[in-house]
Formats: sequence, C-alpha cells, structure tokens
Amino acid sequence: MNAAESLAFTLNRLHGLPALSDRLGTPLAEGDVAAILEEAGRFAEERIAPGRLEADRAGCVLENGRVRTPPGYPALLKEWREAGWQGVAAPAEHGGQGLPHSLWAAVFELASSADMSFALMPMLTAGAVELLSHHASAEQAARFLPPLISAAWNGTMCLTEPQAGSDLSAVRSRAVPDGQGGYRLSGQKIFITWGENDLAENTLHLVLARLPDAPPGSRGISLFACPKILPDGRRNGVRCGGVEHKPGIHACPTCTMLFEEAEAELVGEPNRGLAAMFAMMNVARLAVGVEGVGQCARATRLAEDYAATRIQGGRPIAEFPDVARMLGEMRAITAAARLIALDCAVSLDRARAGEKGAETRLALLTPITKAWCTDRGVDVASLGIQVHGGAGYVEETGAAQIWRDARIAPIYEGTNGIQAMDLVARKLPRDLPAFLDLIAEAAKADPALEGPARDLAEAAEHLSTASPEVAGAAAAPFLDAAGWVLGAAWLARAAAAEPAMAEQAGFFLRRLLPRARACLQEAMAG
Repeated sequence: MNAAESLAFTLNRLHGLPALSDRLGTPLAEGDVAAILEEAGRFAEERIAPGRLEADRAGCVLENGRVRTPPGYPALLKEWREAGWQGVAAPAEHGGQGLPHSLWAAVFELASSADMSFALMPMLTAGAVELLSHHASAEQAARFLPPLISAAWNGTMCLTEPQAGSDLSAVRSRAVPDGQGGYRLSGQKIFITWGENDLAENTLHLVLARLPDAPPGSRGISLFACPKILPDGRRNGVRCGGVEHKPGIHACPTCTMLFEEAEAELVGEPNRGLAAMFAMMNVARLAVGVEGVGQCARATRLAEDYAATRIQGGRPIAEFPDVARMLGEMRAITAAARLIALDCAVSLDRARAGEKGAETRLALLTPITKAWCTDRGVDVASLGIQVHGGAGYVEETGAAQIWRDARIAPIYEGTNGIQAMDLVARKLPRDLPAFLDLIAEAAKADPALEGPARDLAEAAEHLSTASPEVAGAAAAPFLDAAGWVLGAAWLARAAAAEPAMAEQAGFFLRRLLPRARACLQEAMAG
C-alpha cells in the first residue's frame, strides 16, 4: 500500500470513519475517504513534491522588511487554494467542508511528506481556524475565518519571546486600549513560522500579550488578533525584524516579529488568552506528530527506491541483510507512527461527537503522538541517509534534507521533554485509570504484548505518585516505552485486518518491541 492507501485503510477499516462521520453530521462512505486521500496523494506527489529540493536550495530572503519566498511557491499556493485543501475540516458555515479532523490529518501527512516547509503554512493556518472557531466572537469569526479557510490569508501563533520560551508566564508584550474599542500591541516575538511572506494576501497574527492591569504570571495573559494589512489597506505596525538561518525547513520563513503599537483586537476574555491559545497549540501538537510521520514516509520511500537500484557485488543492496534490516525498521516504524497519529486524530473526532472517554484518550495520546512520532521521524530519516551511504550525505539525493527538516519537529510546539512531562507529571496522576485501560487494550492485540504492557502499567502506577524529580527523570524514556507498546498493538490489529500488514507487524513485534522494556528499565533506574 502507498501512503494514501494506508491512510484510507486505517481510517476506514480500523477506525470506522464513515460511521463516525455520520455522528459528526458529515456523512462519508468508505469510497469517499479513499477518493479524497487518493486525490490528496496525487496533488502532493505531482504538485508539491517536485519543487521540494529547489525550494530548499532557494530558501527565504529578507529584503527591506519583506520576505521573498522560493519562486515556485506562489503558483503552488494558488493551486492549493483552488483545490480547496485548506478547508477540508474547517467549519462549513464559514466556507469550509466540515469533514472530520482525522481526514485533515491524513491530508496533511501527505502534504508535509511532500514538502514540510510549504506545508507549515497550511498547518498554522488550520490551527488559527481551530482557535477562532472556538474563541472568537461571531462577528470576528465572520471576518477572519473565510479568508483563512480559503488560504487567502495565513495565520501565525505568536507566543515565544527572547526571555519567554517554554515559560510563557514571562511574556512581556503589552496591549494598551486605544480608546476606540481596540488595542495597540507592542513587543517582540521570535520563531514565528511564516510570520512574514509574499504568498498570502494578508497574515493574521494571534498574539499573547498583557493588558496594563494584568495580574502577574500566566493568569495575566490575553490573546489578540493582529492583521498585517488593516481593512482600509494600510500596513499595520508589525514588521519582520529578521529571518532565522536554520539547518532545515529553509523554504519556511522563521521570523522575528516586531509589534510597534500595532492595531489589534481582543479575542476571548481578558487574561484568559493562554487557555484560548491551547486550542491552537493542541491541534498543532497533533499536526507536528503527523509531520514526523510524513518525514518517516518520505525517507523510507527514497531509501527503498535507492536500495532497489543501487547494484553492489552484482545485486541490489536491498538484498543485503543489514540494508534489509534498516529498510524493515523504517517501514515498520512509519506504519506504527501513522497508526498512533491517526488514533489521536480520530479521538479528537470522537470527542467532538460526544463519545464518553474520548477527550481523556485524546489528552493522553497527544503528547505521545507529538514526541514519539517526531523522534522516530529523525531516527528514520537518519537511517535513510545510512541506506544511501555516501550518496545520502550529499544534498543531491534529498535524503539529507529530510533529516534536516525533521530535526525541528521534536523541538517546536513544546519540546519532547515537555511532552513527556505533560504525560507523566500532569496526566498520569489525573487520568491513570484511563491510561491503564489504554495499555490493557494494547495487551490484547497480540500475546507478545502482554509482558511489555504489564511492565508499562506497573511503571505508570509508580510514576503517578512519584515526586516531581523522579517523574521528571523518568518521563522521556517512559513516553518512548508507551509509543513502542501502542505502535506494536496497532500494527498487530492492522495485520489481523489486512494480511499485507503482517510482515511489518511481525518485524516490529520481534525486533522493535523489546525497546519498550529497555526504555522502562531506564525510566525506573532513578
């Protein structure tokens, strides 16, 4: 199965998306899901992927405060807009298609795998749509959502400041009432993805800042909407102060944004901005996990193609046992990561359908998806370079670009260490019974999982009452162990439903699942 077929198989046969879509009010047949993903795969491979290497080489250039993006991107964004991909899961009342979020996650995997730099613009815009759909006033939604959903505008997430990275309580940006119902924003935000660009007609910045009378700490942060271009056509008081020079995602401008008494409006309640921003952050964390899957898939495809045609000793290197081992590991991890990410995405849809326990399952799976899938993206991309040998370490093959691009995913949207702490220090104490149910469910998938699942459950019970220091030291390897167990369980279920998945499932259970116990030994070592 290619990526689109694998995604359709998972959504249709393992998760029953057609039945779930009925409950969500957007009925889809299995054929509809398959057709949408087939077309998304075609668009990704024929329209997005061919320009990936050229866009990486061209990068982004800051000229007189404006960012010039790669030459092929304007036409590509136009095609993306006309095809309607941005609105797959967006609200129908504002121009979207209102389809399940899990279908958008599948489409996004295909786009991100084709060109991660380009796909970051639709990813952040989708997050902005998610936030505004739940926290904007009706009047704000009517103004902001249609151009975002059509991809005429792009959206950004403006949180980080030089002194406030993961600690958002240290945010210093200020918003002062202008006496006319609006606000004037002043401050500096860094690492803003697609913060300035020459593609979208306008950019809507969603900015965390403090009101003059705000209480200290994270309780005093409010959320503001600040467009680059004002309704009367004037340029707002926001400009790009610099573009980062990065190892990867060269074609995506990562900007320092300077707000100089920029006109803005409050979104949601005063001093409740961080809670609103989490609506965007949580779907972004799922999306970043999906990025990890996409890089796994692209690295695997390149490595398979190279190994099948590179002849050494009179035969393709794919036939050499050690190369076959690496390819087997890449295929199995890609499949497992995809299954974990789609479980998380479907849990979001089930929560929206009002299914009991789905919200808690989503909360548990989100940090696992973000951290485990992105760490595996780096691992698989590195293996892809190794399969290529020396040809992988030069840029012409494209294998190195995947590795360079993938490396950011464990860092942004909350580092993977933060994801692990979220799981172990926050969610295990709160949701331990639900986590134990999740692991018990995994144990039933295959006899080989009974022991690892039991060990994972025992570690979870111990860590749920551990001190912050003990939990912090154990968090990252514990989350890794959870990923290996859940990935193995999903592959076993997939193999039971589709014999073509048996080889990948068997490889994972025999050769990769033992890593779960090694991770748990590390976690429990203190």
